[in-house]
Amino acid sequence: MNQLNLFIELIRLKKPIGYMLLFWPCVWGLTIAYDFKKNLNDYFFYLILFFLGSVFMRSAGCIVNDILDRKFDKKVSRTKNRPIASGKITVKLGLFYSTILCLLAFFVLINFNLFTIILALASMPLAFTYPLMKRFTYWPQLFLGVTFNYGLILGWTSIKGEIDIIPIILYLGAIFWTLGYDTIYGFQDIEDDEIIGVKSTSIKFKENPKILLTICYLIFILVLLITGIKLGLNKIFFLGVFLIMMHLFFFQVFRLNKNDKIKCLNIFKSNNFLGFMTLISIVLGKVL
Repeated sequence: MNQLNLFIELIRLKKPIGYMLLFWPCVWGLTIAYDFKKNLNDYFFYLILFFLGSVFMRSAGCIVNDILDRKFDKKVSRTKNRPIASGKITVKLGLFYSTILCLLAFFVLINFNLFTIILALASMPLAFTYPLMKRFTYWPQLFLGVTFNYGLILGWTSIKGEIDIIPIILYLGAIFWTLGYDTIYGFQDIEDDEIIGVKSTSIKFKENPKILLTICYLIFILVLLITGIKLGLNKIFFLGVFLIMMHLFFFQVFRLNKNDKIKCLNIFKSNNFLGFMTLISIVLGKVL
């Protein structure tokens, strides 16, 4: 039982925000592509597949991240007790767990069309090299955005079987959404990160983070509007975008206090609700 608890802790299963932030872009891509006049069985089938894939891949990513960052994690108060950093789980066992999770994700993946399978496999180097970015650039959050929102493209191709400009536009906007919320998340560790020498946008923009967040979120909102116009969505979608904008600026940007770690974490977690708001806005924008 102790080993099971360590495994659950290792893959952050009790912290669903990670895999939900991976899941929402997948569902956005799926939803903008799906014809809701047809039977909904395929929609919910793919919804389940993307959820399982998000959980498996995020879990595997957490393990690889912890293996690569174990020496850094030992020096950071928030992460020093993680199973690998603390030595409770060996690197060898962690690699075994990660392999099993990747195999489970592959079994999920083979339910999609060939084009989607190829695109997903092509993203694997992105998923497992992200932890290294903080060693070389102040923009690891941008790299995370490229990686975490890749599922949006897969959601589209799972239905259409081909790529199009619309999911690419929304994908680019979602990258800036991630750049914003992960910068907020990074303020929890900024003191330790500066001491041990790792880089982040939280450090680069620590003097004026609200400027970066404003730019990122404005781009995201603009892209949502462009997506709605190109898809011919109804007024309910644009009302939803207005509410999303209110949340981003009044709950996140204006309330941000980079020195308050608890508030930073709560603002970061609120993006799970924002992902849901975006999904509902797209669905209602298409079906009503």
